[in-house]
Amino acid sequence: MDTGGNSLPSGPDGVKRKVCYFYDPEVGNYYYGQGHPMKPHRIRMTHALLAHYGLLQHMQVHKPFPARDRDLCRFHADDYVAFLRSITPETQQDQLRQLKRFNVGEDCPVFDGLYSFCQTYAGGSVGGAVKLNHDQCDIAINWAGGLHHAKKCEASGFCYVNDIVLAILELLKQHERVLYVDIDIHHGDGVEEAFYTTDRVMTVSFHKFGDYFPGTGDVRDVGYAKGKYYSLNVPLDDGIDDESYHFLFKPIIGKVMEVFKPGAVVLQCGADSLSGDRLGCFNLSIRGHAECVKYMRSFNVPLLLLGGGGYTIRNVARCWCYETGVALGMEVDDKMPQHEYYEYFGPDYTLHVAPSNMENKNSRRLLDEIRSRLLDNLSKLQHAPSVQFQERPPDTDLGVEDEDQDDGNERWDPDSDMDNDDERELLPSKLKREIVEPQPNNLEGQRTGEQSRGCDTAEAETTGMKALDICSQPVDQHSVKVEQESVNELARSVDPKD
Repeated sequence: MDTGGNSLPSGPDGVKRKVCYFYDPEVGNYYYGQGHPMKPHRIRMTHALLAHYGLLQHMQVHKPFPARDRDLCRFHADDYVAFLRSITPETQQDQLRQLKRFNVGEDCPVFDGLYSFCQTYAGGSVGGAVKLNHDQCDIAINWAGGLHHAKKCEASGFCYVNDIVLAILELLKQHERVLYVDIDIHHGDGVEEAFYTTDRVMTVSFHKFGDYFPGTGDVRDVGYAKGKYYSLNVPLDDGIDDESYHFLFKPIIGKVMEVFKPGAVVLQCGADSLSGDRLGCFNLSIRGHAECVKYMRSFNVPLLLLGGGGYTIRNVARCWCYETGVALGMEVDDKMPQHEYYEYFGPDYTLHVAPSNMENKNSRRLLDEIRSRLLDNLSKLQHAPSVQFQERPPDTDLGVEDEDQDDGNERWDPDSDMDNDDERELLPSKLKREIVEPQPNNLEGQRTGEQSRGCDTAEAETTGMKALDICSQPVDQHSVKVEQESVNELARSVDPKD
């Protein structure tokens, strides 16, 4: 019997995870423009690999319900959302002042279907959070999401809508504390900024620092007021490899899980930290990158996996395919099956690529200093923060369609665009079930009552989180009647030196 994300089985069955996967077949058609490094086509390439490796049949496959205006406005300013909805390539010359005001133009261009694109990727991330909140899966995946630079009132770094912030707000309806971990090469500035003054969300970002976009993420930036020490930044230099990365990642995240005790985790899996990325300068292998996913999975805490950066698109697809297998507890064969994008992966046609011989500029002394400093910051957190007792917003209505979706071994959405995969047999040579996974990090015994269905303390106190009501199906409009003050008051950028 499969169980939900808050009561995972122990023993031999502990490797099993019920996984929700969100994908819209139209997402690969959006086009930022000639020469632009961000290519949504990489999501379609990833999906094709998942289909031909036979991974889709092991997941719930959902087409995301598009985020509505009011859903986006739970974090973003009304006038900014209205601008995104109305702007088109044909009308942008008439709105030059607005373009400048909202930072839309070069890095964040206007393209056909821009607002629909935002609705799609945001809908997948929030829909994943809804599934986790309703115990309908243990891990939710939206590779189209993870656009971590978007701010309340402006686009930034190829990102227009911050789907991560919206998903975290949804998770906070059910969980007292949410952890955000970012392994993109760029600092997760938009998410950090949104939650900089609260102790209900801890943000941890591993990123290139020093004359590199967005220029934020100093190790000294630790949060402000009630959120002090709830922002952790891990600044890295060029050429970091797997061993050096995990010398920091595992002890820091292990301590975070011990001290913060999150009810849910959001992991942004930006693939621009891989070796050979078009815009990146790190030297991680796909296995090294995926080790972060495997480590977070080992804690048996509800987990939302999101995409993010990644600009050598054949390697992005490789990475997110392999990490989907990690989420499922399945080892994916290195030899790539024939599929519609097979020629992208020549001449070797393998899933894994070797790291380069670039210099690792991260000395052991530097890594020791960073690790010691961040572990010291974490030692200053005496206990996991709780939330004042108050009325909790009602759960989002997931609709009647989900009642029939109980078999975790079936592809639950036959209309998910993969009709050509319906008859495909799982190839034993491509896939094997992971036999055993040690669970030394299982925090199940440490988790508190905030994850139970009836806990009234799970709504935000300090952040004033609004309840979102979006999932992979339409929901009742009356499901959220009482909302607290907007998180927009929290999302101001605060200089910790002030």
